[in-house]
Amino acid sequence: MSQPSSNPDAHAQPGADPKPQGTPTAPSGTPRIRPGGFRELGPFGWFVNRVGARVTSKRDVHLFSTLGHARRLFPAWLAYSGMMMPFGILDRRTTELVILRIAFVRGSAYERAHHERIGASVGLDDDDIVRTTEDPATAEWTPRLRAVLTAVDELVQTKDLADDTWSTLASHLNQSELIALVQLIAQYDGLATSLHVLRIQPDVPR
Repeated sequence: MSQPSSNPDAHAQPGADPKPQGTPTAPSGTPRIRPGGFRELGPFGWFVNRVGARVTSKRDVHLFSTLGHARRLFPAWLAYSGMMMPFGILDRRTTELVILRIAFVRGSAYERAHHERIGASVGLDDDDIVRTTEDPATAEWTPRLRAVLTAVDELVQTKDLADDTWSTLASHLNQSELIALVQLIAQYDGLATSLHVLRIQPDVPR
């Protein structure tokens, strides 16, 4: 799969150029919280991490083994995340395109790597995945996907959607889907923040 050119490891700021160019990069430095084992994660967190590692053919899912330190929070976060993906209101293809675009805009290599794999598993081809690195306004998307991915850029960049952006979205999505899209963007934008601030490093293959 072809890859875009270089990009600084920094998330976008409000008012910044909404058409970023480049490849997401891993956070620099060492993890601020070391991935935990059974003692740190407890039975539930440890089990979820081991299942995730087996499914993804990794030694450890660093996202799980880091967030799992917060034992009371982790199960609730996992359940909510599951209702965004894979059990969300939006169809799986749209969901994965949204997440891939967020990961690109935010420069989140971790998020991007996981969802390139997941996206391929739900039917995205290489061209679809690479196209999420292009400006949605000019990339070859259907009108519906163009509206959705343009909204991704605007919401991540400005933390709001203009009335005309909302009106365009509403011509393609019903009310339930509109709410789901806003929640999905907020969820994965927030996850990109957690990955960056905690300096969570890429998972290592077995």
